[in-house]
Amino acid sequence: MINLKQGLVKEIVNQRDGLTEVRVELEGDLFFAINYDFFSGNIKKDDRVILNTVAVDLNLGSGGKHFVLWNLRHNSLKTISNGHIMKLCYTPLQISCLSVEEQEGPYHQIIKNEKDLKKMPVIIGELHSQLPAVVSVIKEKNPSLRICYLMTDGAALPIVMSELVYKLKKLGLLDATITVGNAFGGDFEAVNIYSGLVAAKYVVKADIAVVMIGPGIKGTDTALGFTGMEQGVIINAASSLNGFPIAVPRICFKDKRERHYGLSYHTINSLTIGALSKAILVIPEMEEEKMKLIKDKLEQYDIYKKHQVEVVKSDITLLALEKYGLEGITTMGRTVKDVPEFFMAAGAGGVKGVEILK
Repeated sequence: MINLKQGLVKEIVNQRDGLTEVRVELEGDLFFAINYDFFSGNIKKDDRVILNTVAVDLNLGSGGKHFVLWNLRHNSLKTISNGHIMKLCYTPLQISCLSVEEQEGPYHQIIKNEKDLKKMPVIIGELHSQLPAVVSVIKEKNPSLRICYLMTDGAALPIVMSELVYKLKKLGLLDATITVGNAFGGDFEAVNIYSGLVAAKYVVKADIAVVMIGPGIKGTDTALGFTGMEQGVIINAASSLNGFPIAVPRICFKDKRERHYGLSYHTINSLTIGALSKAILVIPEMEEEKMKLIKDKLEQYDIYKKHQVEVVKSDITLLALEKYGLEGITTMGRTVKDVPEFFMAAGAGGVKGVEILK
């Protein structure tokens, strides 16, 4: 299903590298729309544009925005890439990019035969909103450590869609980004998570890699049909490359859905079904009643037997987020004050990553 409609740009709302947010008039109403400048060129007031409206039409959680497919002011558009690896391949929007692995690129020989991460910590989350807590804690504990964020293709594909990544790079909390699979627009492109992790180690020269999806998430209220299942797959990849996988759990005590209350069933299924290799599962220190609920679930699903569960003191998380002006971030519409345990769990991953390097 695809819905395409013509609209009129009424206002330029916001711009950052590669992305312009506009307000468009469509069928007598005003809507927000996203223009990816590298897809549909520059955009200005009074441009007539073709919009993909399907997410809004279906009332999905895509921020209530349309996406500009084409700007009718442009007769043609061409961007130049030296690479031949295709992303969004075999679709009308396929693009070529110079991937980090390509023979014609400057890094091919560096990573050609590399298969060993040499115990580099790989912190693996389920949600994009876990990213700022992880990296702010790492930099707070040791500012000299180089952090590489690998964005997978489980949710948003253009990394420019992430305002968080933009902020984190401006703050110096992220040293480099790699977009893997069909995700694109990072400092480096990689064909898959395996070569992406190797590139983080040997091209970026990262001390710690952080891997999770971009903005957005898919869920279907089924045991396996959710984006977070990739956490287990990434644990396997990190482990097979001799990395040190650290799993960040999804913890929330404000979600009224039983399957997500306390330790989310997403975490449980990704660790018990998706993960074939062992990881360190970090649990933040919490008040006794909440900790008991989490531990009961861990025991119920035999997670203690499969993974190394560690309770980590991570109260530094909330202080670090505040220090870097990130206390306003949200997850599923909830603030740091609403769900401190969610962010402290992510921060615990950062704490453990730094510990391993000592």
